[in-house]
Amino acid sequence: MRYFFESKVEKLDKGYSIHLPFNVWEVCKQRDVIQGDLVLDNKIIDCELHPKEKGNYFILIEDEDAVSVEPGSVHKILLHITGSLIRMDQNSPYSFENPIRKIDGIDVIKLPEDGLCGQACVAMLAGITIAEVISVMDCREWQATMGRVISALNYYGIDHNDIIMYTEGKEDTVLPKCAILMEKMGRFCHYLVHYDGKYYDSHAGIMTEYDMTKLLGYLEIKC
Repeated sequence: MRYFFESKVEKLDKGYSIHLPFNVWEVCKQRDVIQGDLVLDNKIIDCELHPKEKGNYFILIEDEDAVSVEPGSVHKILLHITGSLIRMDQNSPYSFENPIRKIDGIDVIKLPEDGLCGQACVAMLAGITIAEVISVMDCREWQATMGRVISALNYYGIDHNDIIMYTEGKEDTVLPKCAILMEKMGRFCHYLVHYDGKYYDSHAGIMTEYDMTKLLGYLEIKC
């Protein structure tokens, strides 16, 4: 999976570091040191993701790979992490060419409690019950990482961009017609669906306005 964000490049005693704006444990379902590659100033660089604490990571790149980078400046970064998805689409009857449905509208699914918002987003997009989604995703409350959500979208043949856009509260963010939004909620993410100018939230219902300063990032859904 690919992740697009902006971050500063900091010089270390050996190499350079880049802060990651998302929780790697939650998004990628991986731990320890993680191998990846990134595009920085139009150069493809092999890198390692190193843990700090509780799923917070930084990217470490070698000196020779960033000699032309200006430390302390904000750079646009495209990160690729291999093996960050849980495969659950091997036996799926659906595909991007034969999806479970054509998305031409959204019916909101409201839940009495938080914790199943990721499953609810998939259910709203697929037009099925949340119980069906839970059986496919095989996860309960507070367990729906973005990796599991994307894998469930693949299972149901719901096409999506292959880059997660991290906006980190930018007020001028322009959303695509359809997207799964991620907002920070403590050490977890809260997920909701944007479709055609409205916001479908399993907790708040249908909203016509949204505070972009709460937005951590989004995944575009193709429809």
